[in-house]
Amino acid sequence: MRTVKYTCWQDGEFYLGYLNDYPEYQTQGYSKEELIANLKDLLNDIESDEIPYLRKVEELVLA
Repeated sequence: MRTVKYTCWQDGEFYLGYLNDYPEYQTQGYSKEELIANLKDLLNDIESDEIPYLRKVEELVLA
């Protein structure tokens, strides 16, 4: 089992969110459960290379 961080918020009747490593790819749902399911689907698409020109947030370590 692994964990993936995500950010979510409610805007009116929708729950919106994104995977923290991929903030430009947002999704939504009518409930938090639907949002989480959509985030899991998004992660599957990302990991199977179905999304071209993928951008990712990474950390740069400076000495």
